Amino acid sequence: MAVTVDLVVLTIRDDELVVLCVRRGIEPEAGKLALPGGFVRADETLDAAAARELVEETGLGSDVHLEQLASYGDPGRDPRGRVVTIAYLALSPSLPMPRAGSDASDACWLPVAGLAPAALAFDHGAILRDGVERARAKLEYSPLATAFCPPVFTVGQLRRVYEIVWGTRLDPRNFHRKVTGTPGFLVPAGGTTTGDRGRPAQLYRKGDAELLHPPLLRG
Repeated sequence: MAVTVDLVVLTIRDDELVVLCVRRGIEPEAGKLALPGGFVRADETLDAAAARELVEETGLGSDVHLEQLASYGDPGRDPRGRVVTIAYLALSPSLPMPRAGSDASDACWLPVAGLAPAALAFDHGAILRDGVERARAKLEYSPLATAFCPPVFTVGQLRRVYEIVWGTRLDPRNFHRKVTGTPGFLVPAGGTTTGDRGRPAQLYRKGDAELLHPPLLRG
């Protein structure tokens, strides 16, 4: 039995939630889109393997939010034999154009909304679905949305993250009241910048809260 790691790497580009995909350059499923990943080496932990694959595919490391998502081990998921994969979710506010790894012919960012699960190799469509739903759900009860923001940001920028990931519009005043009133979520960073409507907007940074109470519900 072999063990692999697969990465659901999400970021926001041009006001869209996008995922990093590679085009497989070798069999099985040569030519199909897939999530980036690879086999775990004998001398490394799962977390180390995921971090290594992230660096190899994006060139980024410690400044990216990386968490274990789930394991997938159906006997028929890989025609090469019994392969169990551990999926990881990676989030960042700004990621460069990707570079293809050793077994890929191309790498690109693709909008999540227009990507059919059947277009991805193996069971990567299901892994992507689970990763996106994890991100959407965690935005409700954790400060995960700040992983899509620069270190210092406005409430308007944070609201836009929620709108893009959740796929819905939010009332600006109600959102501002909720996020600034949630203990430990945001900390004033000092200073202002120009907001969405040309007015001064206060700058914030992520607070020390690990859970949001009360949670921000999708609707």
